[in-house]
Amino acid sequence: MDYEEILLECESRMEESISSMEKRFINVRAGRANPNMLDGITVEYYGVATPLKQLANISVPEARQLSIKPFDKSILGEIEKAIFEANIGLTPNNNGEVIFLVVPALTEDRRKDLVKQVKQIAEEGKISLRNIRQDTNNEIKKLKLAEDIEKSSIEEVQELINKYNKIIEDKLKEKESELMTI
Repeated sequence: MDYEEILLECESRMEESISSMEKRFINVRAGRANPNMLDGITVEYYGVATPLKQLANISVPEARQLSIKPFDKSILGEIEKAIFEANIGLTPNNNGEVIFLVVPALTEDRRKDLVKQVKQIAEEGKISLRNIRQDTNNEIKKLKLAEDIEKSSIEEVQELINKYNKIIEDKLKEKESELMTI
């Protein structure tokens, strides 16, 4: 593997790190209903843990409400149980046909807690980038390149990390303003 392939691999890993952080940001909710809030929930269906999205239609009838309409009504109880166990802070209401989840309005303190949580996720993203940089620099040094090529490669890695740190900062600011907007 030459240093150019190593740099491409580094950038690819950094992009994966950013997309992982973005997925985690989605789960930090800003008082609005979003079907993605239910992404990690699995329901026991005929002995198999099945993702909720495969068992029901999930819609947003109002800004702060989710509607879950199962394809098979006999699993309403199982879906309710799975939502309770997922501990997402929402209480399911079952009317015999559909389950409704009402997303409570956020208090100022809760918003500040969510901002702290988002900052922690962003910091973990930056740590991930630093680890990728360290791995990449070590791989470049193992190649035993000419000193000037090694130095310029390491500088390129630093430019990449600067670029991706800026992306993290921008996404963090965006999410913070979303959380603090009432």
